[in-house]
Amino acid sequence: MLAEGGKPVPSIRHRIVALAIPKVLKSSEVGDPDQARLAKLAAHANADTAPPKKLVTGCEVSLIDGHGFPIYDLKIRGTSPQRSVIYLHGGGYVSHADRVHWKYVVRLARRLEARIIFPVYPLAPEFTWRDSNPELLSLFEHIAIESPRGVTLAGDSAGGGYALSIAQQLALRAGPQPTHVVLISPWLDLTNSAPGIAEASARDPWLKLSWLRLYADWWAGGDELSRAELSPLYGDLSGLPPTLMFCGTRDTLHPSCRQLAERALEQGWDLTYVEEPDLLHVYPILPIPEAKRALTLLVDFLG
Repeated sequence: MLAEGGKPVPSIRHRIVALAIPKVLKSSEVGDPDQARLAKLAAHANADTAPPKKLVTGCEVSLIDGHGFPIYDLKIRGTSPQRSVIYLHGGGYVSHADRVHWKYVVRLARRLEARIIFPVYPLAPEFTWRDSNPELLSLFEHIAIESPRGVTLAGDSAGGGYALSIAQQLALRAGPQPTHVVLISPWLDLTNSAPGIAEASARDPWLKLSWLRLYADWWAGGDELSRAELSPLYGDLSGLPPTLMFCGTRDTLHPSCRQLAERALEQGWDLTYVEEPDLLHVYPILPIPEAKRALTLLVDFLG
């Protein structure tokens, strides 16, 4: 839908989701960090990280062993995919994948005729980036050997930032490289210092800066937040493959996405940046009409 003058207007379903999110998630600022930590530890202790059976009907799902944490291998039953997508889920590095993530990766498997590799990487506050980073680099090399048409690195939110960080580290090493990277509202800067981020957060019904700062500290485990493995916005952009990045402007993270797009232009990196006015964080994976448009762009991008 277009408003008078041609500016896109979010769909009715998007507006309903935007109203529902703060109520469902009970969005608020951080109160007691120690209580927040205990709550996360309890949630992780009781978490079932397996894909919901109803959502993967029609799929073949198995586990890849040998990497220290569960990694699911998913494809549409009866297919023999020649390419793979390693998908890193969002959740602020503190929450496991939810039903929305699983629905999305099943759609990717179907539309791309691809094998989806879905790591259940260990989360903060129990773990830091150092507990999964080497294993994800090793996983990529393992999957690349088995993928004649190559491997795409993809992720949303925290997972999007992690996917870009892994791509940057691979670019500095000899060996196989991703053919493409796909970033969905990526968390690129754990310093959370982009100009305009406070104003963006004030418009975002979902992401609160106080929580992002707490989660960033947990995930860093005492390391500098600006190091490239944590904040790929500041990492080396040379040698990266063609990349597609989505972000809406009603998203706390969109100022840092703009910064990345500006750096890409300056340095000649092939980054396609799709910015949608007034759309929410990770809008391409939400159950809204705008997500269909984003998926079509993604499929076309990957060819």
